[in-house]
Amino acid sequence: MSRYQEAKAIYAKVGIDTDQVIAKMKEIPISIHCWQGDDVIGFDGSDSLSGGIQTTGNYPGRARTPEELMADIKKAASLMPGKKRLNLHACYALLGEDKGKVDRDQYTYKYFEPWIKFAKENGFDGVDFNPTFFAHPKMKDGLSLSSPDEATRRFWIEHGKRSLEIAAEIGKAFGNKCFVNIWIPDGMKDIPADRLGPRLRLRDSIDEILTVLDKEHVQVAVESKVFGIGVESYTVGSGDFYMNYAATRGIFCLIDNGHYHPTENVADKYSSLLAFYDNIAVHLTRSVRWDSDHMAIFDDTMKDICAEIVKYGMVDKFIIATDWFDASINRIFAWVGGVRAIQKSLMLGLLTPWKEMIEAEEKGDFTKRLYLTERNKMLPIEDVWEEYLRSQNLSEEFYDEIKEYEDKVLSLR
Repeated sequence: MSRYQEAKAIYAKVGIDTDQVIAKMKEIPISIHCWQGDDVIGFDGSDSLSGGIQTTGNYPGRARTPEELMADIKKAASLMPGKKRLNLHACYALLGEDKGKVDRDQYTYKYFEPWIKFAKENGFDGVDFNPTFFAHPKMKDGLSLSSPDEATRRFWIEHGKRSLEIAAEIGKAFGNKCFVNIWIPDGMKDIPADRLGPRLRLRDSIDEILTVLDKEHVQVAVESKVFGIGVESYTVGSGDFYMNYAATRGIFCLIDNGHYHPTENVADKYSSLLAFYDNIAVHLTRSVRWDSDHMAIFDDTMKDICAEIVKYGMVDKFIIATDWFDASINRIFAWVGGVRAIQKSLMLGLLTPWKEMIEAEEKGDFTKRLYLTERNKMLPIEDVWEEYLRSQNLSEEFYDEIKEYEDKVLSLR
């Protein structure tokens, strides 16, 4: 009997069908962020980050051209099991001869068609899209959609509209909905005199952007944040602002687990949203003390988050995307290792006997609930994970392949 067959029998004793878990894992799409490969620089002219975010590290091999980034994404995706989507930012527009002639308020679908072709040719299930409200000279005093300057605000509103129009064409191209996430870095370094004005302007700006929303082909979420570098005292798009905004506008919230206070349990937020929203979007990352965007790992935080995603039988309500930019390690490994850590966490959640635990809880048998919780920690998830990889011609022995790619490709850049 193989190790997997033994594990299957062990899990069967606690009411878990491992074959069904593996089949379910293959159907959970994860949207892979393109910006890990080039340190969030993009191709539309910016040469550094702004807006309260930064990439740390100087590991060799950063992608410098669209061709290099596509090759790196292709390599990373080949080592990731499961269903994948590609997640683009508007700053990855391929402008060609129009570079320097058109700005973000004029972008159209044609500047992203090569990405769509790439995604289709390489087995991605779809493409998601993000307007880029940072790393641009038309950020004024750290503000975009909430700026008191009409010309500044108008530029970014038009960029948001163009982004939704581009997303609609992407959705049509794939025959499924393109997910658009709106995040802005707007805030203040020191204590503001006016907290309300910027939020009213942000509300009205997004309202105008949404006038071009094609609900048949596009889903929209808004993403909050606590603070950023240089905007430590006040963030316009806070969690309470966006939850109220999404609830009153028929869109939904994106929860980035790095965008909350270090002592908050982000996993606890999902069930509250499930009670009211048809969909929940998540950015999965690892925040070391705060929003540091380290590569995701198979730690307790990720296990708790992914358990909440799968335990209620509502995983289809979640739009799962990755978001980190770690330049201190091999960037291909940062993609692959992080995605695999998320998938291991999702699998652990699916291999947990939640039904039995919830039944004990509802009967007030908290002793049994704790017993089941502790017992499950020693069950052989590794053998089920290995079988999941084998079913897709993959294994845990992937470091050498990444190192070979580094030696032959990345090190020559």
